[in-house]
Amino acid sequence: MDCINIRKAAVVGCGFVGAATAFALMQSGLFSELVLIDSDKEKAEGEALDISHGMPFAKPMDIYAGDYDDITDANLVIVTAGAGQKPGETRLDLVKNNVAIFKKIIPEISKRNFGGILLIVANPVDILTYAAVKISGLPESRVFGSGTVLDTARLKYILGEHLGVDSRSVHAFILGEHGDSEIAAWSSVNVSGVPLDDFCEMRGHHDHQKGMHDIAEGVKNSAYEIIKKKKATYYGIAMSVRRICEAIILNQKSILPVSHMQHGAFGIDDVAISMPAIIGKDGIEAEVPIRLNETEQAALVKSSNALKAVIESIEI
Repeated sequence: MDCINIRKAAVVGCGFVGAATAFALMQSGLFSELVLIDSDKEKAEGEALDISHGMPFAKPMDIYAGDYDDITDANLVIVTAGAGQKPGETRLDLVKNNVAIFKKIIPEISKRNFGGILLIVANPVDILTYAAVKISGLPESRVFGSGTVLDTARLKYILGEHLGVDSRSVHAFILGEHGDSEIAAWSSVNVSGVPLDDFCEMRGHHDHQKGMHDIAEGVKNSAYEIIKKKKATYYGIAMSVRRICEAIILNQKSILPVSHMQHGAFGIDDVAISMPAIIGKDGIEAEVPIRLNETEQAALVKSSNALKAVIESIEI
C-alpha cells in the first residue's frame, strides 16, 4: 500500500451528483488534490477544467481527470457512478443495473491496494454499500454509504421551517433505508434538548400525529418532487458528501446516520442500513445506540427486511 495523502480524494462518476460533489469539495478547502474518474474520460476532463478555471477564487487545489491508478494514495474514494433515478422510478428499481456497474468499479479499486475510505453515494445506496463491502474485501469501518445524511438534513430543515427555528438547533434522525421504507425516529427528536412535543406546543402546534406524519411524508417524497421538477437531485447530496468528508478529514468524530453493515442491533444482521455512527479519520469509529419506541423498532426491522429481500434477489 502506498503512503496515503490524507488531503487527496477521488470522485468516481462525473454525472450530476459527481460533478456537484467535486464542486462542493473544491469549495470546502478540505483537499489539496482531487481526481475525477469517469467511463467517459472527456466528461471528466471537462468537469475538471471547468472547476479549475475558478481556482483563483478558491484555496489551492490540483483537480484533474485521471484513472484508477491515481487512487492508490487517495484518502477517500467517493463513488457516485451509476444509472440515475428517472421520474416514477424508485431507488430500488435501479439496483440491478447499478450492482452490475459496481462489479466493474469496485474490483478496480481493490486491486490498487487502496488503503483509504470508500464512500458510496450512488443509489440504491444501501444495496450498493453492501455490494461494495462484499466485493472489495475492505474492513467494514472503511466502507460506508451517504445513507440518510441528506434525508436527516431534509427532516431538520422542514422541522426548522415548521417550528420557526434554526434547523441546526433541531436534533433528529432518519434511519433505515435511504428510500421508501425510511423511518423518522420521532421518539428521539428534540430541539436544543427540549422534547419535540413540548417545543411544538410552545410554538402553537398541537396536532402532533398529523404534523409528524405530514413532515415524514414530505421528507420521504422530497427526492421524487425534485426529480419531477428538475429531472435530478444533486446539490443537497453534494453538500451531504462534503459534510461526511469534513468529519473524516478533520477527524471531527461527528455522529452521522451513514449506511453501514449491521450486526445485531434491534435483531438486524448482515445488511447495510443507516444508523448513527461516530465518523472520524479512520471511518466508522463506533456505533451510537439510539432509543426507539416499539413502533419505530418494528418499522426499522421492516425496512432492513425489504433491503434483504432485494439483496437475495440479485447476485453479489
